[in-house]
Formats: sequence, structure tokens, C-alpha cells
Amino acid sequence: MTKARKVENRLLTFFTLICGAIWFFPIYWALITSLRSEQNVVSEAAGIIPDEFKLDAFMAALFDTKLMSWYWNSIGTSVLITVIVLITGMMCAYALSQMRFPGRRLLYGVVLASFMVPTQALVVTQFILMNDLGLINTWAGIILPQLIVPVVIIVYKQFFDAVPKEMREAVVLDGGGEYTLLWKVYLPLNWGITTALAIITFIMAWNSFFWPFLVVTTEDMMTIPVGITQVNDAFGVAYARIMAVALLAAMPVALAYLIFQKKVTEAVMISSGVKG
Repeated sequence: MTKARKVENRLLTFFTLICGAIWFFPIYWALITSLRSEQNVVSEAAGIIPDEFKLDAFMAALFDTKLMSWYWNSIGTSVLITVIVLITGMMCAYALSQMRFPGRRLLYGVVLASFMVPTQALVVTQFILMNDLGLINTWAGIILPQLIVPVVIIVYKQFFDAVPKEMREAVVLDGGGEYTLLWKVYLPLNWGITTALAIITFIMAWNSFFWPFLVVTTEDMMTIPVGITQVNDAFGVAYARIMAVALLAAMPVALAYLIFQKKVTEAVMISSGVKG
């Protein structure tokens, strides 16, 4: 390795460390804030070096709020959204890729065109529809509008298109139908893609704030991102408690990312490539 390349690598490493430190600082600040008393949080003496180690804010977040209910609502809705989106997206993609029926190309064009419609443009009509169906402040009201994830259909279709036709013909000759082809042949071949899409869909559903904020009217039905706003309302400007709730809310997604980091990266690359 030449001397110039070594210098270039060291500069790149140094720049990467600086960017990482800048990215990590808000998390670090939230952590040391949550470990301080409310009086010291707003004190002029509070600095960037931890000077206290108190769990009062975490105890208050766990026992003085409805954090467990928010966790349950977030986990339940996110899991259901992920499962339904993957199943329906897979079946739709299989039909578009492998089955021949009138309007197939038009339907796929509609799926592609849905990328051009911002989700915020649908909020009013979705809210009116949920209200007319009596689904305001219910899990169904939270889940149904979030089932529109066209990227899942497109990714699955691209994979199904790449499967050799000889494999399909062999299964058909053996008497296999569409159900056998999808669930016993195509699905086992794409567990990697399914896992990646499941992780990123779950994270998107978990972090969703705008729609649950609109459709939920009681504190018991709130998800984690919406429930955080109630900590401020309930306790005033209690920075330590707010930071404690925010850290506890982010913990499941952070752990999931650390465990499935490779799959998450693959999912981001897949979705970015499709949108690009």
C-alpha cells in the first residue's frame, strides 16, 4: 500500500469517526439526561459529562405512565401490519408475475404509480373512511391505512419474475396448482427477501406517528411514538422522564436492528433500488 493511500485511509477513518460521534451525541445526551434528577437537568452546572446516576426517571416512565399499554399496542399493530402486508403483497406479486388475466398490466401500473402519491394526501379520505366504519380509536383503524406498501409487491414481483420458468412447468406437470407453487416452491426460495422486508416493514410500522396520532383518541390505545407526547402533557416539562420514555421506546427497534443488521441493510438497499 502506498503512502498516499495510507494517508487517505486514515483521513477517511477519522472523518467516519467524527460523523459517528456527531450521530451518537443526541443519544448520549438523552441517556445522561435521563439519569439526572429533574432539578439538575435544567441546572446551569449540567454538562456533557455524567454527574449523576439516578433511575428515578425510568421508574416514573415504567410505573407512572401507561408505557406497557403503549408497548402492547405498538407490538400488536406492528406485527399484524407486517404479517398482513407480507402475505397480501406476496400473493398480489405472484398473481402479477405468474398468472395471466385481463387488466394485469394496468393493475401493475397502478401499483407503480402509487409511489407518486404522498401518503399525506390520503389522510383526509382515510380518516373519513375509518370514521364512517366506526374504527376510530381501534387497532383496526390504526392498521388498515398502513397496509398500503407497494414496495413489497414490486420487490416480490421482481423476484418471482427471475425464477426459472422450467421450475414452474415441472411443478405443474406433477399436478401442483397455484397454491403449491406459491407456498411450497416460491416462498421457500425467497426467505431472505421475506425476512428483510418483514424487518423493515415492522420498523416502519413501529415508528409510525402521524396516522396513529390522528386516529387514536384515548391514552390507552396510543402506540409508543404517540404516547411519548403524553409524558410532556402529564408531567409538564419533565426532560428526564421524556428522555427515559424515548429511550425505552426506541430499545426494541434498536435491539432488532443490532440482531438483524445485515437483513435491515439488505432491505434498505432493496427498497432504495426500487424507488430509485
